[in-house]
Amino acid sequence: MGAIAARLEAVRRQVADAADVAGRDPEDVRIVAVTKTVGVAEVQQAIAAGCHDFGENRVQEFVGKHALFPGERWHFIGTLQSNKARDVVGRAHLIHSVDSIKLLRAIDRHALDARVVQPVLLEVNVSGEESKHGFAPDELADALRSARDLGNVEVRGLMTMAPLVRKGEDVRWVFRELRNLLERLQGLRIGTHDLTELSMGMTNDFAQAVEEGATIVRVGRAIFGR
Repeated sequence: MGAIAARLEAVRRQVADAADVAGRDPEDVRIVAVTKTVGVAEVQQAIAAGCHDFGENRVQEFVGKHALFPGERWHFIGTLQSNKARDVVGRAHLIHSVDSIKLLRAIDRHALDARVVQPVLLEVNVSGEESKHGFAPDELADALRSARDLGNVEVRGLMTMAPLVRKGEDVRWVFRELRNLLERLQGLRIGTHDLTELSMGMTNDFAQAVEEGATIVRVGRAIFGR
């Protein structure tokens, strides 16, 4: 077993253990392997090890790797500018990082041109850090109401980036709050969007995120190494 395959298997075990703690089915958690700065050979090794969900932060890298591996599920997880949305729409299995109503509308416009319905997540700045992108929690209901009128965007749930800390326990509250926000939005029943996805947790804290309800974790270094 190669190094990437071994690390991927270790991540899967950690996800399974965390799901067991929470009384969840590990199959309900999708591992997205983040390929930022990762080369083609490493992606090929991850595919050989059974990984088929990959995440990219930058549009140019996303488009290039999607072209090389079109049969895999490519997630766009980085900051997306409205004027570059055209390059991502229709290629992305899921856009995780929708952080404004302006971007929602741009995605809808390009999806209409491409004759697709683009699944997205709303990015939430749970921690309130100025350096983080995303909707404030109290802006989410209005964002959903805006999305309700867009026929070519499907909001699947929420995403957040927790503060970078050494111990995942220190940001558990962020994941719990995102789950609570999703539950409150589900209760509002705004539009017909099926809000089921919670994209949260990275290499340092994905176990805590799974325990708190993550359905998607975004893991790079723990799979591909430093």
